[in-house]
Amino acid sequence: MFEVLMYDGGVYRSEELFELIEDVGGVIIQKTRSSQMLTVTMSIPEEDKEVISEFCREIGGEIRSVPLAGTEIAVVGPTLGRHHMPHPICDIAEHLRRRGAITVVMGLARGRGKLTSQISLEEKMIIDEYDAAIFSLGNFKSCIEAKTDLFSDIRIPTVLVSGPTPEGIDDKCDAIVSGVGRKASRMRSTPEREKLDEIGDKVEKVLNDKKRLLDEDPLFIHPAEIKQLLEEYEPVSMCLRPAPVVLHLDGLRVKIGYDEHREAIENMEIYGRRIGDICRLSPSKINDSSIIMRIKTRSEVRQEDERKAGG
Repeated sequence: MFEVLMYDGGVYRSEELFELIEDVGGVIIQKTRSSQMLTVTMSIPEEDKEVISEFCREIGGEIRSVPLAGTEIAVVGPTLGRHHMPHPICDIAEHLRRRGAITVVMGLARGRGKLTSQISLEEKMIIDEYDAAIFSLGNFKSCIEAKTDLFSDIRIPTVLVSGPTPEGIDDKCDAIVSGVGRKASRMRSTPEREKLDEIGDKVEKVLNDKKRLLDEDPLFIHPAEIKQLLEEYEPVSMCLRPAPVVLHLDGLRVKIGYDEHREAIENMEIYGRRIGDICRLSPSKINDSSIIMRIKTRSEVRQEDERKAGG
């Protein structure tokens, strides 16, 4: 398995660091330079972590783990109204960002009410574009238990966050964290911050389970390698939206229009192969605002190669 680390230090001997990352078979996810300071997010094999850590200490930098880097997570509330979108949802999203994830906050169109709450097929398809989803419900046990339809059909890993502990819905989601209901103030106290840590740990666990499944049949190419190629594409490099290319565990989100740029991206080449042959491209369900790229596994690419050779 790969582990994501963040280096924080000076630019001194940074080229040697980049070469070392490449030598151990890792990839650079993101580089940020400010004057003489440098931040590097990298994905490296677990067995080479000590080698990288020792070198970073040698050149005077700090290294820390950011287990959720390279993921995009949706934090979902029943509605965008002030009754359902209080401070805890924003605090959860911010806490996950500090662990390296890209997060978005969503509200359902008709999530209000114990008996009338609904989720549309389009909303489910939007949520399924992310690596994981956190559903934050309220303070009433019977209401939470009645709203399982909001997340029971979601295909990505889901974590339920609520005030009381619901019963009989363990099979509807991948993890449950209780003790975080609606409140009108920030989560600042020590017990509240411990709850944020618990949520982060649960999300990390369910995503690690997803990573292990991917390791059984690895992706043909690491998403960060495609990200580096796409960043040289002018419409991406000129894009003014925050994080124009977002990494997912099994692909990427590219924040440019699908209809206009699909063909150009499919015809790009990496390691002698067309992007269109090793990735599935589809438009985002959010108003065609992005391109969702799912990388094929090695076995899928091999089967397609055999089929073409036989045909």
